[in-house]
Amino acid sequence: MLEFEKPIADMENAIERLKNLMQENKGEFYEQIADLERKCAERKKEIYDNLTPWQTVQVARHSQRPVLQDYLSTVFSDFMELHGDRRFSDDKALIGGFAGIGQYKVMLVGTNKGKTTGEKVERNFGMANPEGYRKALRLMKLAECFNIPVITLVDTPAASPLKEAEERGQHEAIARNLTEMIQITVPIITVITGEGGSGGALAIAVGDLVAMLSYSIYSVIPPEGCAGILWRDGSYAPQAAEALKLTAKPLLGLGVIDEIIPEPPGGAHNNPSGMAEILKESLIRYLKQYESWSPASLKTKRFAKYAAMGKFIQ
Repeated sequence: MLEFEKPIADMENAIERLKNLMQENKGEFYEQIADLERKCAERKKEIYDNLTPWQTVQVARHSQRPVLQDYLSTVFSDFMELHGDRRFSDDKALIGGFAGIGQYKVMLVGTNKGKTTGEKVERNFGMANPEGYRKALRLMKLAECFNIPVITLVDTPAASPLKEAEERGQHEAIARNLTEMIQITVPIITVITGEGGSGGALAIAVGDLVAMLSYSIYSVIPPEGCAGILWRDGSYAPQAAEALKLTAKPLLGLGVIDEIIPEPPGGAHNNPSGMAEILKESLIRYLKQYESWSPASLKTKRFAKYAAMGKFIQ
């Protein structure tokens, strides 16, 4: 439980106690329960409508927040995973394959963080190696062959920083993805579902439409890394989070993303099934928006979108 969620948890516990007393025939508390539920909903909305950037970082990293493997069964259907980069190995931190969503067939590519400690270690906490990014690009090229759109779901703190990753060409793999994705001739829809960190996120996020869940984050560097560079002290991470403008609303205002997908009250971790429904509806709407675009229009507008990003302030 996050520190700022404790008032909500206290009210929910009080509601549960009253319900238990009713089951034990120790009185009727319908009015009290209804009043507490109303106040709890109001308090939850008040807290989550006014999160600081650092609190949003905590929500984006919440241990119960839905990850890609949760969405595979709730948002998508008939997922058929494809493995390997045909050069080195199969990176488990970044997965992809054919999938269905609504009436559409898509190529799904996304960060695979895992749920348990063992899964997280096996998948390097969602930090992909170069073979992961090469696999992602291979699958996007395959989507071109079948003329089906690409959906990428991003949830990574960064690309793998390990020495072995650098030896195998981490920076080259990320740079190549950026260059090649601009030229892909099918629609690319990207959603930041949790953390969108640095080049590790951008390497699969060059989309025609980039959306963020309302309590996700997207930044050139994690707040702790920024604090370490600027202040030589990781305890300044909250100040770094404020300076980085890494939450959805500022990024929408800056034109870095195109849309914010609202999360259920209290965040996706409080209602994973509700989040899945919202995400599915949003993705189907995006796919419908781009289904009539020609390959030439996609490439031209995608290049213009990213070429225009950023401003000089004098």
